[in-house]
Amino acid sequence: MLLNAEDFRREARRLLPRFVFDYVDGAADDGCCLRRNARDLDAVTLTPRVLRDTSRIDTAVEVFGTKWSSPYGIAPTGLNGLVRPRGDVMLARAAARAGIPFALSTASNMRLEDVRAAAPESIQWMQLYVMHKEMAARIVQRAQRAGYQALVLTVDVPVSGNRELDVRNGFRVPFKPTAKLGWDLVTHPRWSMRAAISGPPDFANLVADGEDGGSASMQAALLARAMDRTLVWETLAWLREFWRGPLLLKGLLHADDARLAIDHGVDGLIVSNHGGRQLDAAPSAISALPSVVAAVAGRVPVFMDSGVRRGTHVAKAISLGATAVLLGRPLLYGLAARGEAGVDAVLKLFADEFMRTMALLGASSIADLRGDSLACEGGPTDAGVASRVST
Repeated sequence: MLLNAEDFRREARRLLPRFVFDYVDGAADDGCCLRRNARDLDAVTLTPRVLRDTSRIDTAVEVFGTKWSSPYGIAPTGLNGLVRPRGDVMLARAAARAGIPFALSTASNMRLEDVRAAAPESIQWMQLYVMHKEMAARIVQRAQRAGYQALVLTVDVPVSGNRELDVRNGFRVPFKPTAKLGWDLVTHPRWSMRAAISGPPDFANLVADGEDGGSASMQAALLARAMDRTLVWETLAWLREFWRGPLLLKGLLHADDARLAIDHGVDGLIVSNHGGRQLDAAPSAISALPSVVAAVAGRVPVFMDSGVRRGTHVAKAISLGATAVLLGRPLLYGLAARGEAGVDAVLKLFADEFMRTMALLGASSIADLRGDSLACEGGPTDAGVASRVST
């Protein structure tokens, strides 16, 4: 019985070849940042108020003029086709059914136009890695034409994090067959059969119109997250030449960077440490959130990802000032375990947990979680976030 995100994680581990599961689940170096995300989220407590009318609970939020049914969406994650063929479309359609946004990664295994067309009524954002400015400009222009509502520039990957599990597993593009990989595939026949039918995934958005495929070097660069390291704050003006909608930065942890983002006209921030996959010494996202929220002072929405595994975690982030939360690995566990139905199931778990948490806190709306009646006591410590939130 799959009752929570951890149950889906165990099922994904059982069904996926080790090199695929380790790619999804793994982190940088010793995994300290990954564990810090979980520890610090667990350390936040929420103090309920009682005898409040919660017979009707409204979980909706409005972001950039668009209503979300709940204060969370699906974060951009790459190589979803490795988890399940057409995984990006499955995630986008599940998000549409749930009334929440889906962010498509540059590292998608499906063309951005095809994902957009598969869920035309959904809220879709486009995430951008800038490996090469000409290619980035082309992707942004395509996303604009396809009707993506926001652009998310990931800024915490000047180089790839040291993901030792991927190195040990020989995970690279192009794939090179080994005896170890062969045994991995033989012992996971359902995944291998689907992969044999669909063919090896590639990075479809590196392919220009009319081309047959992206170069192996460009695909390897994207897998290694080999970004253009000349990008600076002034580069954002260049992006504005191609993009007319909301522009968000993903991967901020420092309050001073939040202020600089505001100074350079950014429309939203995503507090994130890349799920612990980049700098192992980085602080947890939840511990960095309050200082970023304070620096922004309500001028733009602030989102958070990294480590969120429960509806209660969403409530904690909202109580500490987040506009909404983006969910990553839990949806990929669902995708691996049950395909599109698994994504639906994980989203339902979050919806049920979040609604139950609001009722137990005596909160009938999102405003009750983040309003003036909320008092945060304490803050990040060496032992984690010791914040105590009272409604």
